Amino acid sequence: MIELKKAPFHLDEESILWVEETLKAMTVEEKIGQLFCTIGMSDEKEALDYLTKEIQIGGIMYRPTNGENLIKTHSYLQDSSKIPLLIAANLESGGQGAVLEGTNFGMPMGVAATNQKEMGYKLGKVSCAQGKAVGINWSFAPIVDIDMNFRNPITNLRTFGNSVDKVIEMSRGYLKAADEEGLAVSIKHFPGDGVDERDQHLLTSINDLSAKEWRSTYGRVYQELINDGAKTVMIGHIAQPNMVKDLKVDATREEQYTPGSLSKVLLNDLLRQELGFNGLVVTDATLMVGFTSFMSRKDAVPAAIANGCDMFLFNKSVAEDFGYMLAGYKEGVITDERLNQAVTRILGTKAALDLHEKQKSGTLVPKYSELQEVLDNKEHQHWTKECAESAVTLVKDTQNMLPLNVEKHRRLYLNVIERSIVAESDFTKQIKEALEKEGFEVTLRNRLGNIDAAKMMAGDVSEEMMASLADMQQPTSAFTEQFDAALFIGNLGTSSNEVTIRLAFDALGNDIPWFVKDIPTAFVSFGNPYHLLDVPMIATMVNSYTPSPAVVEATINRLMGRASFTGVSPVDPFCGRKELEY
Repeated sequence: MIELKKAPFHLDEESILWVEETLKAMTVEEKIGQLFCTIGMSDEKEALDYLTKEIQIGGIMYRPTNGENLIKTHSYLQDSSKIPLLIAANLESGGQGAVLEGTNFGMPMGVAATNQKEMGYKLGKVSCAQGKAVGINWSFAPIVDIDMNFRNPITNLRTFGNSVDKVIEMSRGYLKAADEEGLAVSIKHFPGDGVDERDQHLLTSINDLSAKEWRSTYGRVYQELINDGAKTVMIGHIAQPNMVKDLKVDATREEQYTPGSLSKVLLNDLLRQELGFNGLVVTDATLMVGFTSFMSRKDAVPAAIANGCDMFLFNKSVAEDFGYMLAGYKEGVITDERLNQAVTRILGTKAALDLHEKQKSGTLVPKYSELQEVLDNKEHQHWTKECAESAVTLVKDTQNMLPLNVEKHRRLYLNVIERSIVAESDFTKQIKEALEKEGFEVTLRNRLGNIDAAKMMAGDVSEEMMASLADMQQPTSAFTEQFDAALFIGNLGTSSNEVTIRLAFDALGNDIPWFVKDIPTAFVSFGNPYHLLDVPMIATMVNSYTPSPAVVEATINRLMGRASFTGVSPVDPFCGRKELEY
C-alpha cells in the first residue's frame, strides 16, 4: 500500500488525482518506460526524441557540461516528454556535479572536518541551488555511507567520515537545503558501503556487520533520514548477509549474498517493512559488475523491479533493456500490481516536486540568464571559503616544522603526486605558483622518469628512466645540500574501478622521501586522508580533502602560519596504527 498523503510524498488531493489519472491513462509500454533513468549520451534531437517519445523514460542524468548546453538539452527533454522527467546529478560536493561552471564546495569529508553542524546544510544549499539552475530536480546525494574501512577504494572522501552521529548531522542539513530548493535527495548506497575493501563497480561487495551492528550504524542512519523525509533511496550492489539471515532464518546462501539491488529481503523486509520507507527506490548504476555478474541481464533487468526497486538506473542498451523489462512483464516476472506500485511511486515523487504544475507553467527548467546570478551568489561564495578555511586539518607535526618560513626553508623541493603522471598539471602549477608567490625557490620534481622494471631488464631504457636511475647512484649530499625543506603534495582522490588508492614512488630515487632525517619534510594530502600509512617516515602531515582553489589558498595560509588549523579529522588518519602517531 503506497500512502501518497504520507511521507515522503505529502500530496494533496489534487496531486493524488493527477497521479491516479496519469497512471490510469498509461499503456503498459508507457509504464515500462517510466521505470528507466538513463544516462544522457547525446544532445542531438533525434536521440532525445527516441528517449522521450519512443521509450518515454522516467528520468535521465547527464554528466557535467557547460550550463548553456545543459539548459538547452534539459529544456528540450522536458518539452518533448508527456510526463515531466526526473533529471538527476551527483550533487555530492557542489554545483560542479551538475554544471562545469558550478562551485566545488568541498568533498563531504572536508565538509565534516569543519566540525560545524551547519556546514552540511551549506553544502546542500550550494549544490542544490546550482543544480536547480540548470534544471536538476533529483540529487544523487548525500552519500550516507560510513567510512569504516580505510582500505575501501570508493567511500573515503565521498563520506562524512566514520561517525554515525556526524553522518546523520551533515546529511540532515543537506536534506533540509534540498527541500528548500525543491530537489529530491537520494540517500545512498543502501545497505551501506564502507565496510568492505572492494568496489561494487567490480564485484558484489559485502557489508558483513552483524545484524546488531548494522542496526546501530547504517540502520540508524537510514532510519533517521527516512524519518526526516528523504524522498528516495539508492540501492547499492552490496550484499548484507547477516541482515538477510536475521530477517529470514532459512535464507539460502544465494539469498544472503544477493546484491541489495536484487534482494527481496533487503528491499522489502528491511527497507520497506522494518525501516518503513514509503518512497521511491532506485538502483545504483546497473552497468556495475556487482549487478551484471549476479545473473543474466535479461533476467536481472525485470528482477530488479520485481524484487522491489522502482527505477532502473542506466543501460548498456536502452532498447535492449526496455525489451528485457517488457518481456519480464509479459512473462509474469513483473506483475501488474508491482508495475503499478513502482510507477505510482515515480509519479508520486514527481508530484511531490510539483513537476506536473511546473510543466503546465513552463517552469521546469530555468532560463540561462538566471544561471549566472546563482553562480555569483555572494553568500554561497563566502560559505565555500569558510568551509575551506575550517576544513584543513593538521594530522601531526612531531618535528615542529610548521609554520614554513621563507628564510629558513627558502630552497624548497616540491613533489606533487597525482593519478596521472604529466610534466606539470594545472593543479601542480597552482601549488608551485602559490609557493613561489610566498618567496620560496621551488624545485619541482619531474615524475616522468618512472622506472619500468620490465623494460629496464630488457635494455629498453629512456632518458627519463636514466635520470631516475642516476638519482639512486648520486651521493646523498648531492641532493640534501640543494634544499632547505621538502614538500610532498598528494592529489589522489577515490575513483571507481580502481582497487587501491595508495602512494607509488619511482623506485629508490629522489621521488621517494628517503631524506627525511636530512631535510625537514612535510606531506599535504588534497585527496585520500590515509596517506600517512605509506609515508610513516614523514613527521608532518596535513589533510586538506579537496583539490580546489579555495582549499589550496586556505592550506597555504595555514602552512605559512597566517591562520590556525581548525579542521577535525572525521576518520582515523593513523589507520589504527600507533606508530604512525609519532
